[in-house]
Amino acid sequence: MSSKKFDFWQDHSDNYLTMAFSTDHQGSLDAPDGYGRHTGECGDTVIFYLTIEDDVIESIVYQAEGCRNTHACANAIIHLAEHSPVSQAWEITPEQVVAFLGTLPESEIHCAEVAAGAFYRALSDFEKKCP
Repeated sequence: MSSKKFDFWQDHSDNYLTMAFSTDHQGSLDAPDGYGRHTGECGDTVIFYLTIEDDVIESIVYQAEGCRNTHACANAIIHLAEHSPVSQAWEITPEQVVAFLGTLPESEIHCAEVAAGAFYRALSDFEKKCP
């Protein structure tokens, strides 16, 4: 029985690699329309800052302290949510993040949950500010 060694660059999907290494959306905002922070049991933290106009997410930036998988999941949330109506953004799930990335290791699914948790908190913060 042969055991194939995992090759990070060859065995991950293009979506995973793009999201894991993208820095286009890293940053912070002083006065976001929505702010959400979530820390997982693993210690990884994701923070999202939302800019929303006419109930549409115009831009999202994030900060993350954690592994490459956490960054991939945060960027996947942004890819799925940016330019969407807030009502539609609430429907984004950790499972959709995992499906979009394609090759997130099963042992790292909690990273998608951390990113989604921070995102939901940012959406909730926006809704509290704008009744």
